[in-house]
Amino acid sequence: MLEPATQLRTLDASGAHPRRPGAQADSENLPDLLLIERARGGDERAIEALIRRYGRRLFRVARSVVPDEERAEAAVFEAYVAAFGDLNRYEPNGKFAAWLTRFAFNQARALRASVRSAHAGAVPRPAETQQQERHELEQRIGTLPEVFRTVFVLRVVEGISGIETAASLGLHDTTVRTRLYRAHRRLGPEVARRVQAAPGLFELSATRLEQLVSRVLAARPHGSMATISASPP
Repeated sequence: MLEPATQLRTLDASGAHPRRPGAQADSENLPDLLLIERARGGDERAIEALIRRYGRRLFRVARSVVPDEERAEAAVFEAYVAAFGDLNRYEPNGKFAAWLTRFAFNQARALRASVRSAHAGAVPRPAETQQQERHELEQRIGTLPEVFRTVFVLRVVEGISGIETAASLGLHDTTVRTRLYRAHRRLGPEVARRVQAAPGLFELSATRLEQLVSRVLAARPHGSMATISASPP
């Protein structure tokens, strides 16, 4: 498993490869398996397309474990570095999205202990009405036990299937259904309705996505890449 991201190297995005809008548009509609094969051959356009395709999902699962965006982004960065450091570990009998999500989930869990002490007594920031609503709902979701919270975020906020959620978290699909039911019971029907109607919960901003793409691409040529297990710690 990776060391906490606070102990890992800091990479400067300023020296990263610039985005190539035309070339990226050619790659973004390709299926995962074709992009993976190209990424194994070192095609940075394929790698960038995969980062963009699943960045939001990985950020949301990490954010469901750690209560701040900086550490969630760090978890996603390390997950991508580990995944693209050795794509031969991926076996196409399972969904690539679930495989990546498992990396981000595990790395976020590795950061959890330091986050708990650092954020004790944190006070919400002032915000506009819509931001206040989003922040309030994120806080309500944050009151759920982690085992319910992560399932709720993947199933309700991200909107993926129960089977894919189970594969992403290393659970049985029956366990996912049970945890989702209990999450709904704890939140109550009104909060669950508001969550489904609220856009942008635990969202990965465009700025953070661009920084993430640049940092992952900049990390690739420099020495060996750290790896983590694709199974829960």
